[in-house]
Amino acid sequence: MPSAILQPGQIEPAAGVFPTRRLPAPGLFAARAQRLHALAPGHGLEPLLRFAARLAESQQRLWDDSPLEPLPSADLLARCREAAMPPLAAPGWWPGPGWHDLLRRLAAELAPAAPDPSALAPLAQAPGAWLEAQARALLGLDGTDLDLAAAPLIGAALQVCWTGAAARLDPGDLAPPGLGETPPGLCPVCGALPVAAVLRINGAEDGLRYLHCGLCATEWHLVRAKCSLCDNGRGIRYLGLTGLDADQGSGHQAAVQAEACPECRGYLKLCRLERDPHLDPWADDLATLALDLLVEQEGFERAGLNFLMLQGRVAVL
Repeated sequence: MPSAILQPGQIEPAAGVFPTRRLPAPGLFAARAQRLHALAPGHGLEPLLRFAARLAESQQRLWDDSPLEPLPSADLLARCREAAMPPLAAPGWWPGPGWHDLLRRLAAELAPAAPDPSALAPLAQAPGAWLEAQARALLGLDGTDLDLAAAPLIGAALQVCWTGAAARLDPGDLAPPGLGETPPGLCPVCGALPVAAVLRINGAEDGLRYLHCGLCATEWHLVRAKCSLCDNGRGIRYLGLTGLDADQGSGHQAAVQAEACPECRGYLKLCRLERDPHLDPWADDLATLALDLLVEQEGFERAGLNFLMLQGRVAVL
């Protein structure tokens, strides 16, 4: 008797019996720093990973110590939910000028550990208007020329603001999946791109794919074997550092793979927790830069948002 062919999503539980949204938890940056410290020794990118670990530690301190940004009003949250719009999408929601002080604290704390401390010095004196324009350019809101030397720390300060706000939302503030307006490949909280996807383990989430936001660290469920960029479900390839298709019988067991779409030629990394439960989407995205280089040689274009990897180059080196 011939076997039935399951379509993407058919092997996953019905919506409602597992969390479709995972808001960021306190301690997220500290856990990220711990992962980076574990990855760094002997790694080809050891200086970068150690710098990124210090950055994540500083982000955690700022999250713990800084004043809370006001959330949207209850009325606005309700209207966003009804319209299936991200309640913290820029520029509708934007942190106050206090984020400039967060950025300056980051620059001061990280200067001793930076490969080139002089690159961070200008941030201490940068006018607020310039910082605002750079932040808008970094988030794709206007065409201002992006300063690639300043962008990683500006992005890190914005991450603290957006992650801190997202962590204070209630899952009930968000529209259920499938209602419409926000594309499935964009964060339902802030509308930003994911940094990577995570294949989770244990409990109701076991075997489910979540996209991890590169700005606010929210995770949202998206069925497996489907391109997060163009919704194509045919011919998706899973590439590891050896270039083998891990899910097509090669036997390669890479914990981080590039999920590459033959239709739009885009790719997003997939962190498989069943192969390494210690993976962190942001940290392991950075640590697998060699995978980006190999996959891009195959003609695929990176889709993940990581503020330390911008415009085809690694920043802060």
